[in-house]
Amino acid sequence: MNIIDELEWRGAINQQTDEEGLREYVENHKISLYCGVDPTGDSLHIGHLIPFIMLKRFQKFGHRPVIVIGGATGSIGDPSGRKEERQLQSMEVVEENARKLTAQMKKLFLNEEDSDFRLFNNYEWMSQLSLLDFLRDYGKLFNINNMLAKDVVASRLDTGISFTEFTYQILQSMDFLHLFQKEDIRLQIGGADQWGNITAGLALIRKIEGPEAQAFGLTIPLMLKSDGTKFGKTAGGAVWLDPEKTSPYEFYQFWINQDDADVIKYLKYFTFLDKETIESLAQKVEEEPEKREAQRTLAEEMTRFVHGEEGLKDAQTITEALFSGNIRALSADQIRQGFGNMPGETVPKEATNLAVWLVDHGVESSRRQSREDITNGAIYINGQRIQEVDYEISIKDAIGGKYIVVRRGKKKYFLMTVED
Repeated sequence: MNIIDELEWRGAINQQTDEEGLREYVENHKISLYCGVDPTGDSLHIGHLIPFIMLKRFQKFGHRPVIVIGGATGSIGDPSGRKEERQLQSMEVVEENARKLTAQMKKLFLNEEDSDFRLFNNYEWMSQLSLLDFLRDYGKLFNINNMLAKDVVASRLDTGISFTEFTYQILQSMDFLHLFQKEDIRLQIGGADQWGNITAGLALIRKIEGPEAQAFGLTIPLMLKSDGTKFGKTAGGAVWLDPEKTSPYEFYQFWINQDDADVIKYLKYFTFLDKETIESLAQKVEEEPEKREAQRTLAEEMTRFVHGEEGLKDAQTITEALFSGNIRALSADQIRQGFGNMPGETVPKEATNLAVWLVDHGVESSRRQSREDITNGAIYINGQRIQEVDYEISIKDAIGGKYIVVRRGKKKYFLMTVED
């Protein structure tokens, strides 16, 4: 199967600059291709993953993928998808973000299996360029009328756009040209909002290398849920790849809680499972939706890909412990993962009457209610029901000497952290 056929089956193509030309090229050549990301933050989120997973799909078909970290373009700010001017970050912040994104990319893509992947930072070549060279060698090749017609610029004309952000498409075009000339890159891929930047790069290549230069652009669809809302957001914000921002357990839960209407689409977009496996899971969604096998498979595949086997095992262990109520089987770190977003307070090490302790730390509204809930069996400490109103709670109850998980009723959880 041609890689383009594979991507079409997965619904992963939005636009192509030359569909037949690209199909023929990848049929007869190993194509080198790239995707870039600007270090506007210190971690990628799941919305960033799709084009980079596409790079990996091309690699599995024998092609040569390149990742570009935008140390230079990230210092300028891409106006794509924004209604207002971006707040510029200091170069120190940009450099630190670039360092962290580079480490994430290496973890995901530059292991022994993915040894064909190459990674560059565009600051390497952009920082060597003087202002006069930029204006004479590149600025002269860009027509203002054409730049104004690009959606990314046209959408900002009413609210205003700075010269700095206006020039972003020139810088990204220069990236494509540099990589075409130095690394034989023939294809740039990106999100749907990058179409204008990608086509500007192709125009620059053909102005300098000639109209017959074989170079291509491809974008992925905007990812929306079946209800039309944006994919990748939760009540707590973005779903990050950094385990300190989104724990492996939270990451796993995000995927396992996907709707039946979306899960097969996400299996196609994000996983490397073959067509037969995904179609089998689609049939199970239709016939046995209550088993949620497709969601579980999606959660396992994605958590393993981003956090490895250890991260997946942690997520599954926490999930099982919460389902069974066997919270004491968890380590302190697993407790932090599973309950880190729960309300709670810092509590003293010393022994305190449980009924009083629950009121003092916001679990109960009054001592009368506290005693009543304890007597009625509505209070659980680390998954164990406590019904003695005289129970003394202390550091002896803390898992790993650090955490006490309190449950009131069926669903109300609190995470108490024992003071150092």
